[in-house]
Amino acid sequence: MKFFIDTANLAQIKEAQDLGVLDGVTTNPSLMAKEGIKGDANILKHYVDICNIVTGDVSAEVISTDFEGMVREGEALAKLHPQIVVKVPMIKEGVKAIKYFTEKGIRTNCTLVFSAGQALLAAKAGATYVSPFIGRLDDVSTDGLTLIEDIRTIYDNFGYETQILAASVRHPMHIIECAKIGADVATCPLSAIIALLKHPLTDSGLAQFLKDAGK
Repeated sequence: MKFFIDTANLAQIKEAQDLGVLDGVTTNPSLMAKEGIKGDANILKHYVDICNIVTGDVSAEVISTDFEGMVREGEALAKLHPQIVVKVPMIKEGVKAIKYFTEKGIRTNCTLVFSAGQALLAAKAGATYVSPFIGRLDDVSTDGLTLIEDIRTIYDNFGYETQILAASVRHPMHIIECAKIGADVATCPLSAIIALLKHPLTDSGLAQFLKDAGK
């Protein structure tokens, strides 16, 4: 399973890259705003800065909701860097845009997916990635992991090559369960990745080894 970090913070991206397990980055307008990045020129430059840190795919999101606007933005984003994947919302115009980008050889990430039906449409349109938001489903008392299972079954049934990118991942158990189900990618905060490192028996075992080595 690939690990993507869900942030626009360059320091966190570099830390994850230095850890040696990072496969890519996902961003969105909210994450850009959180880092105080404003203005089209600054946002585009920031995407390039991210691409210069990581070696994998970087999802860059369009903000238009009409077909022409998505195409215009998506083509501009794709030209920024070979690692850019155009992030498109799961709406009617978005599905049309994904089909257009697919025919043009531009890779896409269909975002804001909350149902298996939406994931099926994204795959039929040729999306490179589909992003089901499991944490947000959990927030409304719906099992987000069941959605990952349903999408995995449908894609396997018909041989769709669209990769399942589990998004809105909140904690390390989300990552483990997604790996068990067969998600292709998990995108999450750096804290969730770091949490996978931790176990009290590792800490106590290391402390004992160091104590014994000092004798």
